[in-house]
Amino acid sequence: MPFAARLDQLGTETAFAVALAAADRSSEGHKVYPFHLGDINLPMGGHIVDAMNQAISAGKTGYCPGAGIPELRAALAEDIGARRGVTFDPEQVVVMTGGKPVITKFIQTVMDPGQEVLYPNPGFPIYESQIEYFGGVAKAYRYVPTDNGFAIDLDHLRSLITPNTTALIYNDLQNPISAESTAAEREAIAQIAIEHDLWVLSDEAYFEMRYEGESTSITTIPGMVERTVILYTFSKKFAMTGSRLGCAVAPKAMAKVFATLNTNDESCTTHYVQWAGIAALQGTQQPVQDMLDTLRGRRDLVCDFVNSTPGMSVEVPRSTFYVFPDVTETMHKMGITDLTDFAGQALRETGVSFCTRRHFGRPQPGEDRHYIRLAYSGINSDDITEGLSKLKGWVESA
Repeated sequence: MPFAARLDQLGTETAFAVALAAADRSSEGHKVYPFHLGDINLPMGGHIVDAMNQAISAGKTGYCPGAGIPELRAALAEDIGARRGVTFDPEQVVVMTGGKPVITKFIQTVMDPGQEVLYPNPGFPIYESQIEYFGGVAKAYRYVPTDNGFAIDLDHLRSLITPNTTALIYNDLQNPISAESTAAEREAIAQIAIEHDLWVLSDEAYFEMRYEGESTSITTIPGMVERTVILYTFSKKFAMTGSRLGCAVAPKAMAKVFATLNTNDESCTTHYVQWAGIAALQGTQQPVQDMLDTLRGRRDLVCDFVNSTPGMSVEVPRSTFYVFPDVTETMHKMGITDLTDFAGQALRETGVSFCTRRHFGRPQPGEDRHYIRLAYSGINSDDITEGLSKLKGWVESA
């Protein structure tokens, strides 16, 4: 018996596919240096664990409202609003099982089959997957390298818009390339959305995962809060990747739709995890600062190794926990022409496992540079040094 035809359009988070290859290599007795998956090998705060355990002991293990418990919605509205300088009502907050459901429910709410959604490429692969799975037309806008990292090609983005375009996905502090919008770029994105009457999904998963500077939300620009959904997740800031807790902050009418979709999809987000979320928001923030200090050290170590490896180069990002080195000259020196072959050989020869540009959306016409993504959130400094030393030695000996 056949499966539904729409499954042909369903993609995946391709970093997990790389993880399988790394696991196979490890099972053969080889040491693997895991730069492929953006998980965090640092513990969430003890007060968060205590709050979760106390909630379980108190019987917070049953159903709860589909939109989230009122206490968490209020805490999120206050915290997210205060950090962005925007006032949000708890009714605008809908709790979900992480950040990914926000993408899915946003697309289901604003896009009919055949309509177009603009999304960043390179970018988080679930954008493209969900647009196409629900019958939309995924239109990728690109980035261009600059002296300060990557910038959105605004002319290209504008050229993609048609009367059939309904929404734009915007990921400032971006995965995989760690791109950060300038104020001018953010304003330009807002004006495009307003001019063409587009819904905007502002993926702010890394809003507080930064080492220098201050983050700014596009919702602070006049005319944007009423057309924008913020994607928020506890996974990054609080190292709660497996707890599956996040939320959407949306206009009230859209929030009601999201709550209904929650009821249809999963009934509710795990009750006791939501109480842990309140503790994360309202308790001590020292574990967050400790994690950022550790990640900053890892970032500097990774960038030093990359920029000292023949043919590789990368700008030092101010946020996220990824770097996106250009390896074009490295591959040329080694006589390797295919990026997938480069990643496979690196794993076999050095144990270093990483994703490539091809794991973050289909390469676009005219791309002539090769990039890899190194995630440093799940690997300690000693293994960073050991693994990247082997990678550097392999490149130098070729």
